[in-house]
Amino acid sequence: MASEIRNKDIWQEGRMKIDWVRHNMPLLNGLEAEFRQEKPFEGLKIALSVHLEAKTAYLCEVLAAGGAQMYVTGSNPLSTQDDVAAALDHEGLNVFAWYGATSGDYKRHIRKVLEAGPNIIIDDGGDLVSLMHSEFQHLIPGVIGGCEETTTGILRLQSMNRARTLLFPMMLVNNADCKHLFDNRYGTGQSVWTGINRTTNLIVAGKTVVVAGYGWCGKGVAMRAKGQGANVIVTEVDPVKAMEAMMDGFRVMKMSQAAPLGDVFVTVTGCMGVITEPDFLKMKDGAICCNAGHFDVEVDVAALKKMAVEASPARQNIMGYKLENGNTIYILAEGRLVNLAAGDGHPAEIMDMSFAIQALSAKFLVENRSEISRVPGNMVNEVPKSIDLEVARRELASWGCEIDTLTPEQRRYLYGN
Repeated sequence: MASEIRNKDIWQEGRMKIDWVRHNMPLLNGLEAEFRQEKPFEGLKIALSVHLEAKTAYLCEVLAAGGAQMYVTGSNPLSTQDDVAAALDHEGLNVFAWYGATSGDYKRHIRKVLEAGPNIIIDDGGDLVSLMHSEFQHLIPGVIGGCEETTTGILRLQSMNRARTLLFPMMLVNNADCKHLFDNRYGTGQSVWTGINRTTNLIVAGKTVVVAGYGWCGKGVAMRAKGQGANVIVTEVDPVKAMEAMMDGFRVMKMSQAAPLGDVFVTVTGCMGVITEPDFLKMKDGAICCNAGHFDVEVDVAALKKMAVEASPARQNIMGYKLENGNTIYILAEGRLVNLAAGDGHPAEIMDMSFAIQALSAKFLVENRSEISRVPGNMVNEVPKSIDLEVARRELASWGCEIDTLTPEQRRYLYGN
């Protein structure tokens, strides 16, 4: 199967990017060496749909080192980096993705990786799993299982599982401590503001930043905004998270109350319709809106386009929409993931932990395929605590950090054995 990429000739630029992150991802370095020896994926096909940039590419190469035939696509039309896709193609991997893919291109590329008949699926947002169930059910008997990277994807899986329509086991990678505690909080917190800052070239200090959603990602975004000197408002629908935001020192209110106050709005909810037409009408002239949730449905850009009397690009990845009241609202990266559509995503060291969880979870599926339930309604699986702890131990070792261990007496005191 021939790759479908934009330009094969730019592979050297992509190779440099991959080599750079490789030097900063010690966990995947170690797994790559082990996988070359053990070949846990020998004879298996892995379909992967994750934001296709350098860190993801290195994960693909680690899985390939373990014997997997890789079929790779991106999980967002604006996060694919064409030079990275070319570098993977140059290494012999099967790649179907390019930057700026239309909706038709995007779905065709997903179909391409599924047509290969994968044994393992690594998904980010649930599009691979969804399409496998709707169009490729005849290939499901060959699927050992899969791994899901994001909160949004997990919500989709849990909905399918409750409806008993999920037909193969999935590992909930995002629920692992070494994923969401670090990737969602520190990774999202840093990469979102890297994307905003380099796209707008504006100061954050002194501005009012409205963060919609105070889950782990929202906590990270709010924390980094505060660290840059912003006045932070949080909007929430969960009363417990709203209390937590208040006790962390942030103002909490409804979006309708925050709309006239904010200079920069960041949605991090995973839900649709977070910022809508009434909110746009209340916003200041020059207000900036962006999204850090998986899909481009949190900021209602379609409604804003209909409201606008004029639309024009203000800067790369910034579109201005002038309303009848004379105010202009700016949207970053089309309302798609601002940290990837207008940046390079999470830092390499953060994704090292997340992708180590992915790789070890895929290995777990292969090694335990006969023990894992395939009963409809019981298809979602938490990452074993042993994998979480193994990743944490490896990470600490890479930092040169040693920690205490319980003595036998302490263990008996705590656990009775």
